[in-house]
Amino acid sequence: MKVLKFEATWCAPCKMLKEVISNIETDVVIESIDIDTNSDLAAQYNIRSVPTCIIVDDEGNEVSRHIGMMNKDTFNEFIKIGRAHV
Repeated sequence: MKVLKFEATWCAPCKMLKEVISNIETDVVIESIDIDTNSDLAAQYNIRSVPTCIIVDDEGNEVSRHIGMMNKDTFNEFIKIGRAHV
């Protein structure tokens, strides 16, 4: 299981989410993906707004998705939901 965090350098909520995640201890891999430099991957996951976080299982299948800013508690709950579905 890992988190794909779709973001953009010009996105203020993305910067805030990055700060929130940097203060969370987790064993889950969080992969940051810039939609401007990885537009093919953003299109593959049908990203329409940022930030968008997607939990994928070990085969790369989407398990859960959250669009928008998250605080620490919401992010931890997002991870918990993802673990329950993997």
